[in-house]
Amino acid sequence: MYSIRIPIAAVAAAIFTTTAATAAPVDLSTWTVDGGGNWTVAGDNNSVFQSLNSAPTVFHNGTDSQGLSLAGEITVETTGDNDFIGFVLGYTQGDINGNSDTDYILVDWKQGTQGGWDEGLSISRVTGPIQASGTNTAADAWDHVGSVQLLARATNLGNVGWADNTTYSFQIDFTATFIRVLVDGALELDIAGAFDNGAFGFYNFSQPSVRYAGITEEIVVPEIPIPGALPLMLTGMGLVSFLKRRKRKA
Repeated sequence: MYSIRIPIAAVAAAIFTTTAATAAPVDLSTWTVDGGGNWTVAGDNNSVFQSLNSAPTVFHNGTDSQGLSLAGEITVETTGDNDFIGFVLGYTQGDINGNSDTDYILVDWKQGTQGGWDEGLSISRVTGPIQASGTNTAADAWDHVGSVQLLARATNLGNVGWADNTTYSFQIDFTATFIRVLVDGALELDIAGAFDNGAFGFYNFSQPSVRYAGITEEIVVPEIPIPGALPLMLTGMGLVSFLKRRKRKA
């Protein structure tokens, strides 16, 4: 009979290592506009530019996106206006006007404090219509009331507005039970809950000259929980191995 000895390091690696996913570029030519706005996709289908100071507007991929990590860059290419840029998750075409089952997540970032809402990055749940004029500072989407329920403000950027002509990298992990948002590599939002599936998209409200570029997607790598007894088990395995070596030497 043969016995197989597995080094502790190999056991730990097998427990904690997952296969790395590969980020794939996203073709924006198939995406859909909802609401106002003027979204122009670049010739290489790798970026899109929203030019108008408009009512809430969404540009989305039109497909269920839970289980994906989406990343890219966002830039406001202007020195005028100070309003909302961001993203939607779990979105369905028509939600901006309020479908009967509207329930999606809004991540928005305001440059300047104005009309009842402070500058900064936040995450909210939307359960009804948010259509409003681009200058309506009393709208639900502006004040985050009514159909828009604030869930959290960002850790570092919660009261910090975006800067003109500055490119920010973002990563959004969207699953049925958690959503994470990173900006320039820093974790800004991390919330748990039960989230509806739906599209991923870009969002502007009363903010022109916004470019989203270099979008990629990959599968969210599942987290593997560490059992409470695991560290003790590995320590015990190490002790047994050590004692066996001592015995052989003796």
